[in-house]
Amino acid sequence: MTGESKNSVRRTLQAALFADVVGYSRMMGEDELATLKAVRENIGIFQTHCNEHEGTIEQIRGDGVFAIFDSAVNAVQCAIDAQHAINSMNENIERPIKFRVGINLGEVLRDDTGLHGDSLNIASRLESMAEPGTVCVSSAVYEQIRNKLAFGYECLGEQRLKNISEPITAFCVHREVDGVTMAASPRVATAQQKVSLATKPSVVVLPFKDRSGNPDEGWFADGITEDITSNLSKFHNLFVIARNSAFLYKDRDIRPQQVAKELGVRYVAQGTIRKAGNRTRISVELADAETEHMIWAERYDRNLDDIFEVQDEIANTVVAATAVQIEASEAGRSSLIPPSDMAAYDLVLQGQQYVLKYRRPDNHEARRLYQAAYDVDSRYARANAAISRTMNIDWRYAWCEDQATALDQALEYAQNAIALDQVDARGFGELGFAHLYRKEHDAALDAYDRARKLNPNDADLMSDMADALCHAGRSEEGVELLKKAMQLNPFYPDQYLWHLGGAYYNLKQYEEAIAALQKMHNPAEGRRLLAASCGQLGRIEEAKYHAEKVLEAHPSFSLKAWADVQPDKFQKDVDHFVEGLEKAGLH
Repeated sequence: MTGESKNSVRRTLQAALFADVVGYSRMMGEDELATLKAVRENIGIFQTHCNEHEGTIEQIRGDGVFAIFDSAVNAVQCAIDAQHAINSMNENIERPIKFRVGINLGEVLRDDTGLHGDSLNIASRLESMAEPGTVCVSSAVYEQIRNKLAFGYECLGEQRLKNISEPITAFCVHREVDGVTMAASPRVATAQQKVSLATKPSVVVLPFKDRSGNPDEGWFADGITEDITSNLSKFHNLFVIARNSAFLYKDRDIRPQQVAKELGVRYVAQGTIRKAGNRTRISVELADAETEHMIWAERYDRNLDDIFEVQDEIANTVVAATAVQIEASEAGRSSLIPPSDMAAYDLVLQGQQYVLKYRRPDNHEARRLYQAAYDVDSRYARANAAISRTMNIDWRYAWCEDQATALDQALEYAQNAIALDQVDARGFGELGFAHLYRKEHDAALDAYDRARKLNPNDADLMSDMADALCHAGRSEEGVELLKKAMQLNPFYPDQYLWHLGGAYYNLKQYEEAIAALQKMHNPAEGRRLLAASCGQLGRIEEAKYHAEKVLEAHPSFSLKAWADVQPDKFQKDVDHFVEGLEKAGLH
């Protein structure tokens, strides 16, 4: 009997896809018939794309789909195409239907009763953790598709999934590659990076927990955390882990000592925020991970109008508790000019939760909120700098119809920000970017230099300045600055590696360029540099492979058009890159 049971089970390696409607029960409670009709229509879209990509629908529930594919590539392509069709349809619908999708590749067991196995459970758990409208996949799927599908891959790090014994590394797959290169990416910090942190006091500010009871206002706690981090970053003698790396620990139940070990810091600050009307309660504590002792704790019950004073007080207390010397010049520039109306600050903080996602619709939503803040107080420097940021991002990723206008507007808003507040590094950083891509190299480096003096620990600012240095013929300095940025932001985004690869290429250190680019989670974005580097090394077959991938991702790629927009100060640097791409077969 046992033998027959075992023999009746077939094992196959397949990709499992689970898709579920977000908020189905709530929508059914509001309008059963309309919801049922809309969900059926959307599930029909999944069925159509599943058939097109050689998948098999195993089960359709009231609000979801379970499908099996022989190919992980087909499973992900199906999910992305279906999500795109559904999201496009949602643009003009008052009550949109959104799906979460999870995909895993593994051994599937089939018997007379259906399909079974841990692999299916993993796919189901990945679906439940995906953001609405997105696709979440396991590392097993990622390894199969990363060089075959030119999508954007956002690494979410190791995830503990319910009833799954081992942690699973997960990735969010985005239809657009652009922007994902700026997403934080969990990485293994080298011993050299961690040792370097020991040369001066180092701290990470973990995301404050929101205790307001309203899940829609989590942006306020996130914004306050980011501002406290920014205030601490202004002190030269304190090593402050970047916001992006710290926020990968959001909603994770992990001891401060473990965080400190993973990030290579000694001190861990964390806290809670409760906001009610015009009142806020902020509780903060600072732990010494080396001794495992809490060295400071405080609670602030204040009006929202006093929030900037509280932030400064927290920053100064952390600095004092970590025995950092404060120069008069540093202490003097720690306070920014607040808005005349706190509503403007609220709107800016709301915008931050969107702009840091680096996706086209989110960037435009961030600008809407920043513009609303500007309308409340046009003399609020931070609102001006924030609008400039969204314009620069639009220009960088071609997310606007008129790129030249976007860059001009970014420059204008950055200049306004600087005129309104001379101690906010944000405006100078955006000014540097706009000047660089207008090929105004001296002005760009001057702006970046001012920004770094105001905020010497801003890792993203360092990465952008390093790129400007490389385009100005100073790649050696760019490499050193990027290495420092990676120390401050251990979970650095692919953008840092992209800039590092470009710096090494300029220095004709092609092997180093390839090594840096191969660490990117998004191979598609490094293809041009990989093709050129392999071409210069005489590895023509590899160069041609990467060149073919460039053309797959950008079918209308023109070497001349691409060379014309490069912001290099010296023509020889452009010619050097063109030479490598020509050796790879690009024209």
